[in-house]
Amino acid sequence: MFDSFEVVPAVDVQDGQVVQLVGGERGTGRTYGDPVEAAQGWEEEGARTLHLVDLDGAFEGERENAGAIERVVAATSADVQVGGGIRTATDAVSLLEGGVDRVILGTAAVENPDIVSTIAERFPDGVIVSLDSRGGEVVVSGWTEGTGLDPAEAAARFVDAGAAGILFTDVDVEGQMEGVRGEEIRRVAEAADAPVIASGGVATIEDVRTVHDAGAAAVVVGTALYEGAFTLAEASAAVE
Repeated sequence: MFDSFEVVPAVDVQDGQVVQLVGGERGTGRTYGDPVEAAQGWEEEGARTLHLVDLDGAFEGERENAGAIERVVAATSADVQVGGGIRTATDAVSLLEGGVDRVILGTAAVENPDIVSTIAERFPDGVIVSLDSRGGEVVVSGWTEGTGLDPAEAAARFVDAGAAGILFTDVDVEGQMEGVRGEEIRRVAEAADAPVIASGGVATIEDVRTVHDAGAAAVVVGTALYEGAFTLAEASAAVE
């Protein structure tokens, strides 16, 4: 999935625009323009992978920004991983057949773990399970509902079920630019026998190094890149 550690720009889409939320709360986001322009800009800066999330889909359970995401996929040659509102195997397979490199399943995987193996049978490298953690508990439905699951334990189970990777989002620090919590990332990375992509809280290049040193294979960065805290090239060079 990743030949070496990658810094992956986030292109989170709400109402057709790039948005970065604070702590996963609706109404807290800042907008950053057109998703296609953002994606092309990150690719020009050297991004090898793009992280697209349909935020409306994550909250509503249906892919509200499918058109915008399809345009991004068509406009870039970078690897694209897509999440938000993917609730069925049919939806996932349609995306994978349409050019998406990896689909991200959160709520659907937690509520129906068999969906992971069903999709993985056709696309062995195509499924990432998203484990969003708030207060040490996996949360679903746009970070609004607790599940009682421990992120590290859940990561191990989903890898056994066929997940090619785990996306671990620390919702407690998401979008706040107050730093990452390396110990939380390390727990999941040590439990999962597959690449772990960390997300949430990156504010500095030192945070990128912390994620790298915690054993993750990649880090998703949103607000820090959009606000110019550092460049994609600077972050990538820091962990080469």
